[in-house]
Amino acid sequence: MKNLLIVLSGPSGVGKGTIIKKLLAKGGYALSVSCTTRAMRAGETEGKSYFFISKEQFENMIKENGFLEYSNHFENYYGTPRKFVEEQLESRDVILEIEVDGALKVKQAYPEALLIMVLPPDENELRNRLKKRGTESPEKIEERIKRTDYELSKKSEYDYTVTNGELNGCVALIENILKKEKEAKKHD
Repeated sequence: MKNLLIVLSGPSGVGKGTIIKKLLAKGGYALSVSCTTRAMRAGETEGKSYFFISKEQFENMIKENGFLEYSNHFENYYGTPRKFVEEQLESRDVILEIEVDGALKVKQAYPEALLIMVLPPDENELRNRLKKRGTESPEKIEERIKRTDYELSKKSEYDYTVTNGELNGCVALIENILKKEKEAKKHD
């Protein structure tokens, strides 16, 4: 396969979504769309935000090995559909934005996947970014900060780690990593 399966992970608030938007704007990448059994929220679009499917459909896909990875959060399933990712990989590099446990499952299912963990400059900056988003209560922010220790404990299992201290510099670093990996793939 000449195209890359890129998995971007990191703590909530580290800037993964913003980094991905900048990469997608440059072209040549597809963003994987996950499946979920939760209800569609205002402003979400079928096939762009998620593929919204029933619990029964999701469980059938599990039985048929239809996911690169999946998990159950708050009584809803979330998963990366294998067929969608493989179809996208035919024509371009694919980016997955998923949490660390899912990323490690993808690596098991797809050993050539490239895992990149985005790190915060420090805990205080991460806390500030979460507050600035204005989407979570102080309690939820603290829950997310506590999870950071677990997530960062997995960084040695990733191919690369990059610190998002300054956004454009971080994006440039990731672009250089991807360019290097594409060159290496050409010679395989």
